Amino acid sequence: ALLAPGPQPQITWLGHATFLLQYRGLNILTDPIFSDRASPLSFAGPERLQAPPTQIAELPSIDYVVISHNHYDHLDTATIRALGSDVTYLVPLGLTPWFTELGIPATKVREFDWWDERWFGALRVTATPSQHWSARSLWDKNDTLWASWHLAIGDWQVWFAGDTGYNDKQFKEIGQRFPAIDDALLPIGAYLPRWFMQPQHINPEEALRMHRDVGAQRSYAMHWGTYQLAAESLSQTRADLDAAKQKLGADSTTVQLMAIGETLSISH
Repeated sequence: ALLAPGPQPQITWLGHATFLLQYRGLNILTDPIFSDRASPLSFAGPERLQAPPTQIAELPSIDYVVISHNHYDHLDTATIRALGSDVTYLVPLGLTPWFTELGIPATKVREFDWWDERWFGALRVTATPSQHWSARSLWDKNDTLWASWHLAIGDWQVWFAGDTGYNDKQFKEIGQRFPAIDDALLPIGAYLPRWFMQPQHINPEEALRMHRDVGAQRSYAMHWGTYQLAAESLSQTRADLDAAKQKLGADSTTVQLMAIGETLSISH
């Protein structure tokens, strides 16, 4: 299905915040990480709970990679090195030097500020706000920008939330600017304890609110089930999502749980 997608838009969850989006001959990856650990170290840091459903070499030829920010679980050195220079990287402000140090030409990296919009053939890309931060070390906090992303491939609109805390302003504005989002990719993991995680990571209830704020027809959960990044268990995440859906009266199209490796063909 990945190598020969049908005519409908297709979404595959490859784990964590990594999705493969396919439509009209384009193949787009979000925040790709295929490594065993979400860490600068090969022997320490959060370990993958489930092997990647496919290897990079088994993917179709990737046209674009969208990066939300530079944390190790979203910008993975080994994965980017394996994807190489045949890909165009769409990144927040300030990240080009990181790619050029890996040997990827600056011409293959396109930086965006919030609300910057560019066209790449049939693909329209807009960097949108999020509530987060950036760092690769103790010495570079917030030196580079973070973002969520609106992607329009022809008549299909996807919003990728990246990694974010919740507020009731930014995401409502995104929904107002893009009133016809078909599918949203929303994080639901790494949210406990709230006193520490709330500014930077949404919980399942806030994901439901975000779904409504951006006005998406459907949404899918990410940033959970792949690496143990915070205090909550996988079963607690599921229970919290179910409880939030009951509380807010959300239906089955709202923050759906996909299996890692699952592919959905979008009726469009």
